[in-house]
Amino acid sequence: MTGHGKPAGDPGERHARAALSFLADPGDPVLGELLRHCPPADVVAAVAAAGSWREALPASSRQVPGLDRAFARWRSRVGEVPPGRRIAAWERAGYRLVGPGDPEWPTQLDDLGTARPVVLWLCGPADLRYSCLRSVSIVGSRAASAYGAHVAGEIAADLAGRGWTVVSGGAYGIDASAHRGALAPGGSTVAVLASGLGFGYPKGHYELFEAIAGSGALVSESPPDRAPTRPGFLIRNRVIAALSRGTVVVEAALRSGALNTARQASDLGRVVMAVPGPVTSDRSAGCHELIRQWGAACVTCAQDVTELLAPLGEDQGQGPDRGPVVPASELDPVTRAVLAAVPRRPGRGPAAIALMAGVGLDTAVRCLGLLAAAGHVERCEQGWRARRSPR
Repeated sequence: MTGHGKPAGDPGERHARAALSFLADPGDPVLGELLRHCPPADVVAAVAAAGSWREALPASSRQVPGLDRAFARWRSRVGEVPPGRRIAAWERAGYRLVGPGDPEWPTQLDDLGTARPVVLWLCGPADLRYSCLRSVSIVGSRAASAYGAHVAGEIAADLAGRGWTVVSGGAYGIDASAHRGALAPGGSTVAVLASGLGFGYPKGHYELFEAIAGSGALVSESPPDRAPTRPGFLIRNRVIAALSRGTVVVEAALRSGALNTARQASDLGRVVMAVPGPVTSDRSAGCHELIRQWGAACVTCAQDVTELLAPLGEDQGQGPDRGPVVPASELDPVTRAVLAAVPRRPGRGPAAIALMAGVGLDTAVRCLGLLAAAGHVERCEQGWRARRSPR
């Protein structure tokens, strides 16, 4: 159950959160605090109400600081909220909405507190929650050197080969090298964009984003057609930091945005790592500062990274074909019944799975999310199918 009594994955709440992604900027602290006191649908109704917002909200939520200016800002954007059929069209086109309480929601994002995303727009077959159970963020300079691009690609490829998901921001330079490195061995990578997924910034990465969406996941807090804003790049970094167990900075100047991601990771209690570079290179000055003043761990390869992130003996996965995190024998009877109704190929829709398992659709959807997070099933064009066993 979510905090305001709605069932996990409730479609009404999810669509209300989608509306809020048009009304408020990502990371809006006033909205984050307000959602601790009342459900998203109540906030949307209060924004749309003709009278005072105070009359439309529960008394317990009226003391949140900054509400007057926030509501003025949100109400100025009411015209930007599309009709429900437009959101449904985006969902048919392959975009999906994931919010707190949904089976695919990565619970580590809850560490962000009131800065937690209101909702995420996703594209791609990878289950975000499962993908981020073992994930590493790799970030760095947009103006990467040949050395930095090579190191980022090598570390990402080796991590992906060991079964780790590589998370980055889809930007030029180190981000792109990390994504491409993870894709090379058939591994999983997640790109958290500062723009909407349909806008796809930077435009020069169209083919890269297509490749990521083909096997991994594209993620954004913004609606699909939204262009990025200058503050949005730094605000986006908190999601990159929160999704993963640790952050590796490969190259960064002293004023690089990658250092912001490292600081966010440190504030969240994640492991911060940095790759050393030539002492004569301005592009590595930020990495050296992280090691010297922030206590970041010095890493030079994927082995260094996994030794810091994985408890002794845990990092034994053999790439993308590793087995489930939770054995089928340890699942509850209802979840096992849903698993038994999932075919190996070509796939089956959730309604058909629910019918075969003898459970309600909401129960089937919840169980499928849990099974995906545990590594038993995966999304496909036809719906859901069982993941293949390790070789």
